[in-house]
Amino acid sequence: MFSFFKRNKTNAAVDLSGICTDMHSHLLPGIDDGSPDLATSLHLLKGLQDLGFQNFITTPHILWDLYKNTNATIEPARLELQRALDVDANQAKLSAAAEYMIDDYFSGLLQQKAPLRCLKGNYVLVEFSFINLPFDWKQVFFDMQIQGYQPVLAHPERYPYLFQKNTILDEILDMGVLLQVNLNSLTGYYGKAILQQAQVLTAKGIVSFLGSDLHHERHLTALRTSSTLMPLVNKLLDSGKLLNPSL
Repeated sequence: MFSFFKRNKTNAAVDLSGICTDMHSHLLPGIDDGSPDLATSLHLLKGLQDLGFQNFITTPHILWDLYKNTNATIEPARLELQRALDVDANQAKLSAAAEYMIDDYFSGLLQQKAPLRCLKGNYVLVEFSFINLPFDWKQVFFDMQIQGYQPVLAHPERYPYLFQKNTILDEILDMGVLLQVNLNSLTGYYGKAILQQAQVLTAKGIVSFLGSDLHHERHLTALRTSSTLMPLVNKLLDSGKLLNPSL
C-alpha cells in the first residue's frame, strides 16, 4: 500500500521546480490509461511534488475509440482527487483540462462549437496518432484558431513522420501551433531516436511547454534517476521561451 505521508527519496540533481506547472499528466483516477485508482493518483502526484512541481493541470485522454471522457467523467475524478488532497492537507494546486486526440469526434466538437477543456486561458492540448498524420490536421488547427483557441501539440518528438518530412513541422509552426515536449523524452525513456528528436526541438528553441505525461510509476522512476534531463530543462528555462510558469 502506498503511504500518503512518507515522501520518497529522489535524485537531488533533478529539480523541476523552475517549470512550476506540470501541464500534461494522467493522474485522475480510473478514467484513462493513467492512474487506475485514487491511491495511485496520490502516490504519483506526491512523487512529482518531490521533484519540484506544485501545480498540476491533469489532461485525461479524450480518444473516442478508447476513452470516451467528457465533463461527466472528468469532473467527478478531479473532485475525488481534490478531496483526498484536502484530507491529506496537501497544498498542490490541481485542475483538469484534457488531451484531445485529433479524430472524427474532436472534429465534431469543433463543428458543434462545443466548449473545450483548456489548460488555461485558450490553450488546448491536442495529440496526433503515433502512426500517421491526421488527414485534416490543417483544417482542425484552423477551426480551433477561428474559435479562439490556441492549439498546443503534445509530444511532437514522438511522431516519427514529422522528422521524416521536416516541412510538416515547419507548416505546423507557421500556423502558430505551440509545441509541448515530454520530460521523459529528454531522459531517453522512449528510446534514442525520440531523445534525439527532442534535442533537435530544444536546440531550435521551438518548445513552449514541458509536461511529464505521467501515467505510472515507471515514468516517475525515469524522471528521478535521469542524468540527461536537467541540462536540457535548464537550457529551456534559460531561453525564457518556456510558458509553463505562466499557467
